[in-house]
Amino acid sequence: MQREAAAVREEWLGRALSVRPADRPAAEAAISGLYRLAGLDPPRFHWVPSPLAAFETVPPGMRLRAHGAGVLEGPAVRALGASLARLRLDLDEEIRGHCSGLAGLFRQQVQFSLATSVRGTLGLAARSAHDPERAAGTWYDRLCVSRIAYFDVVRRVAGVPFAPERVRHLDLWAAALSSAGWWWPHEDVCVVSERPAVVRTEVCGDDGEVRPHAPDGPAIRYRDGWDVHAWHGRPVPSWVIDDPAPDRIERETNVEIRRCAIEHLGWPAYIEGAGLRLVSTAPDPGNPGSELRLYDLRPETRVLLAVNGSVERDGHRRRYGLTVPGAIRDPVAAAAWTYGLSAEQYSLLARRT
Repeated sequence: MQREAAAVREEWLGRALSVRPADRPAAEAAISGLYRLAGLDPPRFHWVPSPLAAFETVPPGMRLRAHGAGVLEGPAVRALGASLARLRLDLDEEIRGHCSGLAGLFRQQVQFSLATSVRGTLGLAARSAHDPERAAGTWYDRLCVSRIAYFDVVRRVAGVPFAPERVRHLDLWAAALSSAGWWWPHEDVCVVSERPAVVRTEVCGDDGEVRPHAPDGPAIRYRDGWDVHAWHGRPVPSWVIDDPAPDRIERETNVEIRRCAIEHLGWPAYIEGAGLRLVSTAPDPGNPGSELRLYDLRPETRVLLAVNGSVERDGHRRRYGLTVPGAIRDPVAAAAWTYGLSAEQYSLLARRT
């Protein structure tokens, strides 16, 4: 069953991250059906090429609040959310009566894994389209395919016989989430985004989770040209990917963005380009065969260049830098400091990880 569940999870991940143009008739029919089940009249539809366009264009008769918060709240959102919540409660009750023992396994293997992948990719793009401090995650969580995929795998793999009316409701949500990109409902209009044209990811978890990553261009790009750059799951300015020059890195005040830019450029290239002065070197006692190199970075700060003790997915060992106090002159003492140890204690380690 685990293999079958994994296949269904991959099918849903493919739907969620699809780069095919939206099936507009299917999306509109499914969303209209969901409106009716929530006690609302079907809306008119306002299609946009990207999530950013959803916040920059306003369809006739629609007002948005500051920072785009208006498309994340309102009567239609509440009605559809309540309708989905009732469906989930009803389906969970049926599951408890048939395969409660498998429910936890399927949630972990399918729902949680998909939630991590979708929220970290397309969810990241949606949040990047407007002020992240005011972005309500609740609606995006509801539009994540993870819960629908969980019920789908319970139905298809475990064979739970859901009631016909609940199957119809579930199928409407499945169609709505599989036919287009993000959508934002209002009482008389529903704003629907096209799917992205490019989605580039890397595997980051044992259960098949993925995160956005592209070393040579945008990780997510929509057909109107709006894009999101990402380095191992972290959203970054485009220069981090396109031109991570040492002088730009030096001007960057965000520590995480600096780290991503240096990793992309490579620590040796950054050290050479920035003209960092080598203080001293020493064999790494915690990682036999590797060398520790200590450089001056800025006043009262040094950087320790080390080699990771574990092998990356591509078979290489990653070289990385760690900032340490400028008073430390011994590379071994610097490595020990990063672990909260003395140089003598660190030297006795069989191997660090």
